[in-house]
Amino acid sequence: MTRSEIIAGIGEWFTLSELVCPHTYRKWGDKAWQFLDTDALHVLLVLRRDILQVPLCCNGGGHTQRGLRCNLCDIPAGKTRQGVQYLSAHTMGKAFDLTSPCMSAAEMRRRIDTNTDLLPCNIRVEDGVTWLHVDTFDTGQKVYHFS
Repeated sequence: MTRSEIIAGIGEWFTLSELVCPHTYRKWGDKAWQFLDTDALHVLLVLRRDILQVPLCCNGGGHTQRGLRCNLCDIPAGKTRQGVQYLSAHTMGKAFDLTSPCMSAAEMRRRIDTNTDLLPCNIRVEDGVTWLHVDTFDTGQKVYHFS
């Protein structure tokens, strides 16, 4: 799939403002797509459309840092104020934290594990949390679980 096709497909289920922090969306508007990694967007599309097949929420319901995080967001800014380097898949447009009203995070992780052949690239998922964190940092494994 081309990047344009991926973005068009995602548009059926997500708005851009759900996938980037409010700072980024206010400044860049629809041009903020440029900050989201193509592989990460493709994974998001495949998860929603093919693997999980349930409604997913990224930013919303009081959450603002579950997609792309900029340096003004509380999580990166807090680390920087503490003198800690903060490099995360979220700051690079390669990660999403997702929830669903229809499926637990544990069940989402199980579905991913049983459908790895559908994934367009290697991914990481975070274990032990009540949301699905998925990113495209490449560890060399199709699905790498971390905590």
